[in-house]
Amino acid sequence: MSTAMVPPEAEAEILAELRRLRARVPQLSGALAGSSDGLVLAQDSAATEVEAVAALTAAALGVAQRLSDSTGQGGFRELLVRGEHGYVATYAAGEAAVLTLIAEPRVNVGRLHLEARRSSLRIAELIDHTLGRRGPGTTVPQV
Repeated sequence: MSTAMVPPEAEAEILAELRRLRARVPQLSGALAGSSDGLVLAQDSAATEVEAVAALTAAALGVAQRLSDSTGQGGFRELLVRGEHGYVATYAAGEAAVLTLIAEPRVNVGRLHLEARRSSLRIAELIDHTLGRRGPGTTVPQV
């Protein structure tokens, strides 16, 4: 699934990162990199509703950003939702993208956070490089 935001080569690299993440955390049933405005950049999931998940992630991201700001916690870093059948976790991937993961209820949440934070930084680097945002003025969120 391509968008104008990233060229096919970058999409392939992002997809490879999603697959490596799923290999490191086998309890993941889906991984999606999306733009902060709800477009799918790359996905590794059996789910057929990836566009809907990307759009819902963008909506949740807006609320999470406002909540974080209004409580004095600073910029958005991550959001974890625990449902009856597992977790949905969203991580900032630079300024323009997010990483959303679907995990089984038996996932080790600490491991999920550790591996997802690493992957979100890598995805942010790939996107920033693609968009020509590298250099001394670039800030990548530290997680």
